[in-house]
Amino acid sequence: MTPPRRERNPRLGQLPVFIAAFVIIGLLTTIWCLASPIMSLPDEPAHTIKAAAVARGQFSGESTGVQGAQLQVQVPRYIAEIRAQQCSAFKPDVTPACAPKVSLDRSLGTGETSAGNYNPVYYVLVGLPSRVMGGEAAIYTMRIISGLLNAAVLASVFAAASALRRPRLPLIAVAVTVTPGVLFLSGGINPNALEITTAAAVFMHLCVVLENAERLRSVRWNIVALAIAASLLANTRPLSLLWLFLAVGAATAAFGIRRFVLIMKDKFVWLAAGATALSCAFALFWLMTAKSFDSLLASPTEIAPDQAFATMLDRTFNYVIEYVGVLGWLDTPAPAAVQMTWVMAFGLLLLVGMTSRPVRGRWGLAILVPLVIVLPAALQASTIQSLGWIWQGRYLMALVVVLLLAAGVAARFMPFRITPWKKSAVRWSLVLMGLAHVYLMLFGFRRYTVGIIVRTNWTEMFDPIWQPPLTWQGLTVAYMAVLAAGCYLLYRLLVGGPAVLRRGHSRGGAVRTAAGRSDAPVLVESQPTTGSR
Repeated sequence: MTPPRRERNPRLGQLPVFIAAFVIIGLLTTIWCLASPIMSLPDEPAHTIKAAAVARGQFSGESTGVQGAQLQVQVPRYIAEIRAQQCSAFKPDVTPACAPKVSLDRSLGTGETSAGNYNPVYYVLVGLPSRVMGGEAAIYTMRIISGLLNAAVLASVFAAASALRRPRLPLIAVAVTVTPGVLFLSGGINPNALEITTAAAVFMHLCVVLENAERLRSVRWNIVALAIAASLLANTRPLSLLWLFLAVGAATAAFGIRRFVLIMKDKFVWLAAGATALSCAFALFWLMTAKSFDSLLASPTEIAPDQAFATMLDRTFNYVIEYVGVLGWLDTPAPAAVQMTWVMAFGLLLLVGMTSRPVRGRWGLAILVPLVIVLPAALQASTIQSLGWIWQGRYLMALVVVLLLAAGVAARFMPFRITPWKKSAVRWSLVLMGLAHVYLMLFGFRRYTVGIIVRTNWTEMFDPIWQPPLTWQGLTVAYMAVLAAGCYLLYRLLVGGPAVLRRGHSRGGAVRTAAGRSDAPVLVESQPTTGSR
């Protein structure tokens, strides 16, 4: 006789997953903070100056009155002069050794920032170290705080995925979305990474809430996390309100409007929704009054919008490289092996999601797939004559990660028998992804320590022109160790974590084969109930 199934409590198991994921991802982002030379990320000087200004109460800065000119703010001189550190930008054969040493002068001077009209929320926390520290120490601390903030958000995404009724494929999807590019961007001072991570958190936490619409008391932690992530997302970048709307729409489409209406009847949800609405109202107010859509580095062109639209459509898949990871100021693409690893992972995940059952789960994908193709073309075409060619792949990554997560959530009911072959496939897939992460970091160190030149010069890295804190050798060893620990924990969670994965939605115990034999090592997830179709 089959024992009765116990009611699942989604809260159980999320905290251990969150803590483990935060430690692992926090260490990875911190290593990237130290590995990337100061001001080596796209637009990092502008965001650093903006953060230091916001920390001193200057939320927007002063305009010179010249159309398109950067805004002026009063910041410490070591930050006002920080642009000298980007002497190797756009020059992959030049190392950061060309930059002067960051000064310790904390007296105020005038700095210019192209991010002056951006929403100040992200910069409030990140800019605080500049109030009490100076020189390189302040810059690295600002980076680490930004990285830990992103790590906390990503850890909550892993925790939420583990709370779904069939968590294995959603967990795999989260692992795939943590591309080398996401970790690289998280290791710098730029709200782009927070936009990506919070979009993922909004989608995944809302999925957990919608799945448990009949017992919302058990997912109140996810409701709070959803409100925090949505509030942060709305206040990151000019397009973030659009990504918030699409993330909510994709999750609702996957679970059905009936469940969304049901959760909106709960008072606690109303309280969280009210707090989120206030944050969105502030974001919209800032967007309109500060004119955040007006680029302070505009290069208008006379190209017709329809021509720009067609050109962008033609370039659609060129931007996939940036989703995987491009180092420096978009001057150092990931090696082909790294790109291939993630392109295969993207393709396989999307294929599984788009052919999954029940069909209703695919509605989120049906919304997102055409938007990922059309939106960049439409947005670039609408601004081509006023701002010029401004589009970069990282601008769309918030929507791309939601698309990948939607594929994992849609495919979660796919039978997932843990057999020896499946264990081996999962193990080697994680090894391959871990090696791809390490390869990109090593390639980045090659670019920064000796420069990328025509001939192969890997061995010359042992006589470097430039070295990061703790040396590139030390950071590489630390990165490999942390990745190995993360891959091992994820492997145990996927194939050997009965406390998390079989809780309340697996029959447990031995599985009876067709011949009636007991095959204890094989775990089988139950099929979706009729109500889930």
